Amino acid sequence: MAFARSLLPTVLSLALTGLPAALPDTAKAAAAALYDGQVRHETALFSVKAANNAAAQEFTVTGTRLSRVSVWLGSGAATGTVTAQIRGVRSDAGSVIASRTLTLSALGGAGAGWVEFPVDAAVTPGTTYYLFLQATTAENKPIAWYGTTRSVPGSLTSWNYDRAYWGGWHAYTSRLAFHVNPVGSERCGETEPCYVPDSALAARTSGLLTNRVATEAVLPSFAVGASYVDGSNVLRLPSGRWRYLPDGATASTVVEADDPGAVAQVTESRAWLAAGRVPGTTVAQRAAAQRALLSMRALLKPNGAFAAGWSPPWEYSWPRDGAFAAAAFAATGHDEEAYRILDYDALTQRADGTWEARTKLDGSGPPDARKWQLDGNGWVPWATWQWYRAAPAGDRDERLRRLYPMVRKAADYAAGSLGPDGLPPASPDYWELDTTTANIGTAAPLLAGLNAAADLAARLGTAGDAERWGDAARRLSAGIAARFAPLGYQRTVDGRHGRDSAVAFMAPPFNAAPPGLGAALDSTYRALLLPNGGVSPGNDPSFSWGSYAWTASTSFFALAWSGTGEQARAGRVLDWVLSKRNGLGELPETVNGAGLPSSVAPLGWTDSLVVLVALALQGSPQPTPPARAARAVTGGGGLGGNPTHGPGGTAADSVT
Repeated sequence: MAFARSLLPTVLSLALTGLPAALPDTAKAAAAALYDGQVRHETALFSVKAANNAAAQEFTVTGTRLSRVSVWLGSGAATGTVTAQIRGVRSDAGSVIASRTLTLSALGGAGAGWVEFPVDAAVTPGTTYYLFLQATTAENKPIAWYGTTRSVPGSLTSWNYDRAYWGGWHAYTSRLAFHVNPVGSERCGETEPCYVPDSALAARTSGLLTNRVATEAVLPSFAVGASYVDGSNVLRLPSGRWRYLPDGATASTVVEADDPGAVAQVTESRAWLAAGRVPGTTVAQRAAAQRALLSMRALLKPNGAFAAGWSPPWEYSWPRDGAFAAAAFAATGHDEEAYRILDYDALTQRADGTWEARTKLDGSGPPDARKWQLDGNGWVPWATWQWYRAAPAGDRDERLRRLYPMVRKAADYAAGSLGPDGLPPASPDYWELDTTTANIGTAAPLLAGLNAAADLAARLGTAGDAERWGDAARRLSAGIAARFAPLGYQRTVDGRHGRDSAVAFMAPPFNAAPPGLGAALDSTYRALLLPNGGVSPGNDPSFSWGSYAWTASTSFFALAWSGTGEQARAGRVLDWVLSKRNGLGELPETVNGAGLPSSVAPLGWTDSLVVLVALALQGSPQPTPPARAARAVTGGGGLGGNPTHGPGGTAADSVT
């Protein structure tokens, strides 16, 4: 009998999320003698579970050979097999002229979508054949062949085999979704998805297409069976054709593999990679770093806004994420991209020297009233220093001068925010959650930023600025040592909010590791380690991250250990992160309790961290802003720094 939609588990309907609407039925109705396809699949028509159930669809052909057939299948079962046969007589297994069996586990388990069965059979034009489908599973879960109950002009009969209800075969006016010898847009992965396992739907996005102006997400529904053309953001589809975002376009198109526009994009992106460096000591590291760099480039807009990811909640520019991307771009020789991010920071800095938590990608301001976060005043000067150290020497001082007003305002605000204990005020940290006392996720970046700003000031001859910020950094460092270090660098100085992966911000390439940091890293990592192998951002008893590991937080430890001489441990953590890349090789934001990529992929912050860790593991770690020793000097000048001296009235030469 007809297999009711209500009998299918909810997960099957989820496979439809984000897919194109079912196409109008073409079915070659203009040729009344030909019926070799029907694309509508809004209804789960017939159960096909052996031995009581199966289904068949009549079809005809004009050619003399069959190479593949496809059906729209939905399965609540994760294990078992699905067999497609071409029969000359619907009810006669002895009339089979071609048969192919696929396993549900090879398809990815439970899910839904178009399944292609390779076959090889000689056929006679104009003859009626039967596409027969039957599945086996030990699970008590439905498996159905989808189709439509609407009229399909020119169609042939569909058949339901239900031994318990009909006693055998029964003809229907409903029509099953199928293709015989699908070509072009009939192939799955082009306008309609290939079979999508439910596990793939844990993430909202799976990859990116870009023309360096516009960006388009590759949905999980269309990533199955696809792969990037090496060194590019051009997608090779299961059909062998390519999907890409043409120059000047805002939506992707599918073209033949040798399309000149797509080939030009591949050539250009490979040249961009070759102009810099792709780090890594292993094949997996280099592959991940290459994909990370390409994805970071896709997330970077022409105006310098760096999107965190490419799904609506992530399509904003956070100063924090952009700072890491700028550092990674600079370290790999992509100076223009790094500087563009910093220039955007300068344009979006608020008058008081701070930044909004995030901005719209056009730079017009924040998307909502989310509270601003003080750590940006550390991350942006730190990223500027990282850019400067890697930039071509010829004109870097002149370019730094254009950024220096931004650095000055940021560092002055950071220095002025410190209390009598040397610590900054309570502020939302990278969790984007408020705390009632100072947190390490703000204090550690501010220390890195103040040291970075002081060194930049000294390099440009602004002794007053260097002195003021160096003094502030020393006071902050003393405050961290007095209040955070005894707690093992827990999240807050009141000791009420547990461990925090931001302990890694006290290590290179942010800050020179203080005494005892190694033990704090070890104990924090153990406290935050989850059964899936990654770590939670923290274990604050007032807020739970659940079973989700965060790839950025996990990567913090890899970067910290790579910077403190524990390369083997760093490599093992990086290996775990890389093992969670999705089918396109993209790094996700989170990994769920089942160990599957979730949230969005790629995440620009994780991409940046993986690049930095790969650099460190191959012997090219990022430098750490130096802490400046106080020395009595006189004079100022340079860029006309603020002549007001901090306590003690001293400044320092750059210590490298």
